[in-house]
Amino acid sequence: MNLRKLILKYQYRSDKHDLISEFFLPCLSNSIIYERCIEYVTIKSLITLSFGFQNFNDKNAMIKIITGNKFRSSDLNILSKLFYHQKINSNDKDIVKNDKLNMLQYIINNKKFKLKIAIPRSEKLDGVFAEKMGIFKDVHNNIVAFIGTSNEAFDYQSRNFESIDVFTSWADKSRINIKTKDFDELWNNKIKYVRVYDFLEAEKKSLLKYAVDWATNTS
Repeated sequence: MNLRKLILKYQYRSDKHDLISEFFLPCLSNSIIYERCIEYVTIKSLITLSFGFQNFNDKNAMIKIITGNKFRSSDLNILSKLFYHQKINSNDKDIVKNDKLNMLQYIINNKKFKLKIAIPRSEKLDGVFAEKMGIFKDVHNNIVAFIGTSNEAFDYQSRNFESIDVFTSWADKSRINIKTKDFDELWNNKIKYVRVYDFLEAEKKSLLKYAVDWATNTS
């Protein structure tokens, strides 16, 4: 596992590159920590992510996601059960058509996956949380960060025309420092105009909302 051994471009664009095979999967498979800010998440995207992340055996392995507070009703129902360690019934499993939910349940139970909810809390922000940023970290403290895509887990079923900008700790340390600081401050609820909650805290306070299916872009 060494991100620095990867041959990475400064930019990936849909008309020239396969963002999944050329960037996302190589970085994910060489990382022990993946941090992500995204407007929406879905059960299918989280399952895809959990299977792509191959290094859960490392004691420091972790996926940390900050997302907005809107979910499809079926996704929110399953997520709530997973985080409350409740039994997933057959109707829930029909949504993903197989038992892949077991992997997601496993990493949640073993505290390898953490989900936080970001909600704008200012008259200066009247929309939703929509930051698009990701950070990969390996065992050697190498870091790769990217900005740009709204595809939660670079799912092949949600392939828009888009581009991402990429930064590395060995070629652009100052930019990496900015991105990691931005994520850490958001994760620790230290950003103006935005309030960040643990998923269960947001659920208990009835802060999670249902979104129409088209909004989550998961066809």
